[in-house]
Amino acid sequence: MPRIVTLTLNPTVDKSTTADQIIPDHKLRCAAPKFEPGGGGINVSRGLRRLGADSVAVFPVGGPSGTLLLELLEQEHIQQQAVPVAARTRENFIVVDASNGQQYRFGMPGSPLTPDEQQQVLESLRSLPEKPEYLVISGSLPPGVEPELVVRIIRAAKELSIKVVVDTSGPALHQALAEGVYLAKPNVGELSKMAGVEELDNDAVADMARRLVHEGKCEIVVTSLGPQGACVVTRDLVDHIPAPAVRKRSTVGAGDSMVAGLVYGLSTGLSVRETVRLGVACGTAATMNPGTELFKKADVDKLYHWLLQTMPAVAA
Repeated sequence: MPRIVTLTLNPTVDKSTTADQIIPDHKLRCAAPKFEPGGGGINVSRGLRRLGADSVAVFPVGGPSGTLLLELLEQEHIQQQAVPVAARTRENFIVVDASNGQQYRFGMPGSPLTPDEQQQVLESLRSLPEKPEYLVISGSLPPGVEPELVVRIIRAAKELSIKVVVDTSGPALHQALAEGVYLAKPNVGELSKMAGVEELDNDAVADMARRLVHEGKCEIVVTSLGPQGACVVTRDLVDHIPAPAVRKRSTVGAGDSMVAGLVYGLSTGLSVRETVRLGVACGTAATMNPGTELFKKADVDKLYHWLLQTMPAVAA
């Protein structure tokens, strides 16, 4: 049994393509579409696979698009524990304008999960043959699913001493933190909302993250700063890690790739400083590829070693 389980409550099939130029009211000729599995936790499992770690992806699935999702994950050798549901799995659509490289991302809302189906997801996690060390809850909630489900899942995991990693947003993130988790990866926008301000500078990001740690809401806060990298805060450490400069082709899956690097680092015994550098390397490497390809391991290795050599960590 892998030491890592990922949970995706709102999975998707990502369809991506390229058009020569996107012009309103014109019939646009597109390249052949590419289909890839998607959704927060699923992308984390895909990233972990690229890093050489196995995980079990737990997610609801339904309809023809759900069947395609299962096939795509099988092709990538991702271990699955799918929960059959009545509604069809959503599909997202990504188009790149080849004339200027701009990317258009169309995210669909997903289908509601009934109370019985939500309970089945919880039972699926409880019925895992062996207790994992980490549970990664990542991605958005489908319509009609209340953050209380996330709280119930966190409580069940903590009763078994499973380390919970959360990467979500809005009320789900706020309630997860109120319950208490091992690691949270908010972006700077989410952290700003928690602080009640429009924008936080680097020092304020660290201060707000430190507050979350000292209030017992999480042990590690990794705040994604987009092209500026990340800030990690624990009870004993504050560290800013700039993102390496690369040619960006897509930002799809960059955050999920970062989470994959974080969980991989922690699960293999890297220090927190090394772990966050690996996370930044994975997230940055994902931006180097088009569509929803995530990252290439060779790019991660190169960026990670550069970060270790040129960006020494400084404790607070």
